Amino acid sequence: MTGRRRDLAAMIAPLQRALIAAEQPVLRAHGLSMWGYVVLSALDGQPVRTQTALAEFIGADKSRIIGVLDELENAGLLDRTRDPADRRARFVAMTDEGRRKHRAVQADIQRNEERVLARLDPADREAFLRALATLSALPPTDITG
Repeated sequence: MTGRRRDLAAMIAPLQRALIAAEQPVLRAHGLSMWGYVVLSALDGQPVRTQTALAEFIGADKSRIIGVLDELENAGLLDRTRDPADRRARFVAMTDEGRRKHRAVQADIQRNEERVLARLDPADREAFLRALATLSALPPTDITG
């Protein structure tokens, strides 16, 4: 590549902010907070996690997500049960209603993303999505060194 390119974070950060801003009205329409959506997304495909493992996975302080878990549980979107092996720990699992809600929100979010991705020609779009999936799956230590 000739010439200088912008840093990855400098290119990704404005895109991320705009995508998050586009998600806000969708989340409001479905009665979810961004943290609620993050929690449901983390539980999708991982049916049961402990509260501690969930907090670590999403990069949140365990005490920070308790209120979010309370809201999601009160809305019938997840269940929490005590770990029989450790009464201090609680398992978190998405309910069928939580799965339905998550899928509906994700479909609405991705509808807008499809509009944005349509600005790329099909080959660039596929390459971008493949590269993004590869880089986002890297362990943080592979990025930080």
